[in-house]
Amino acid sequence: MSAEPLNESRNKPRDSSPTHHRPTPADHFLDAAIGLLRQVRDDGAESIAAAGTLIADTVVAGGWLFAFGAGHSSLAAQDLVYRAGGLALMNLLPVPGVVGVDVRPATLGSALERVDGLATAVLDSSPLRPGDVLIVISLSGRNALPVEMASHARVLGAKVIGVTSVAYATETAPRNASGTFLKDHCDVVLDSRIPVGDATLTLENVAAPFAPASTVVTSALLQAVMATAAATLAHRGVEPPLLRSGNVDGGPEWNTRVLHDYRDRIFYQH
Repeated sequence: MSAEPLNESRNKPRDSSPTHHRPTPADHFLDAAIGLLRQVRDDGAESIAAAGTLIADTVVAGGWLFAFGAGHSSLAAQDLVYRAGGLALMNLLPVPGVVGVDVRPATLGSALERVDGLATAVLDSSPLRPGDVLIVISLSGRNALPVEMASHARVLGAKVIGVTSVAYATETAPRNASGTFLKDHCDVVLDSRIPVGDATLTLENVAAPFAPASTVVTSALLQAVMATAAATLAHRGVEPPLLRSGNVDGGPEWNTRVLHDYRDRIFYQH
C-alpha cells in the first residue's frame, strides 16, 4: 500500500453532500483514514474478536492487563489507560526514555528502541506474571524493543497481543538480533493495514509523503478490542470494570469505587 496522491481518493465522492466541492487535502486524509478503518473492520474482525475474548478471559481469571508502545506508538497504549469508557484494569508498561517524545533529544527515543536487552530488563523488573496479557504496539514491528518485549513476555508465561502493520514484514528487513518481526511473537496479531512509511498523502511539489494515520487507526483498532472485551464480559454475566468520565455527575464516585474494588490489579495509582 502506498501513499495516496491528492488527485485520487480511496472512496467515491459523497453524492449525499448538498454541495459539491473540489476535495481538499483534509478530505483526502480523512478519506484515507476512513478507508483504512474499513479495512481493519472488514479484514480484521476475527483477530479483533480473538483479542477481545483473550482480554475478557484474563479479567475473569484474575489476570493483569498491560500495554506497551514506544514513541508515537505509546499514544495508543496510553489511550487505553485510566480512560473514561475504558477498562480500569489496563496498565501502561513504561520504558524510561521511550514513552512518547518527552526526552531530549527526541531522537534518543528512537535509538533506545534499537537497544538489545532493554525490554528483557524492563520485563524482569515489572509485575508481569504468567497468565497476564501484554499488548505490544509497534507500527513497523522491526526494532529490538517491541520484538524482545513480545518474545520475552511469552517466555515469562504471558499472552501477547501485537498491534502492527504486517506490510513491514514483507517490505522491510528486521532491525534486531533475532531477525524476526513483532508479528512472529504474538498470540494474536492485529494488523493496522498502515502503509509502510505511515504517511497517506503525496503531492508532486512535496518531496516527502505526509499525513500519518497510524495513531488514528491503531487507537480505533484497540478501542474496538476493548469494546469486544467489555461486551464479552457482560454476556458472561460479569460486570466490566469500566471507568466513567470524571466530568459527569456521579463519575468521580463511580471511579473511586471501581479503583478500590480492583486496586490489586491497577498499578497506575500506586
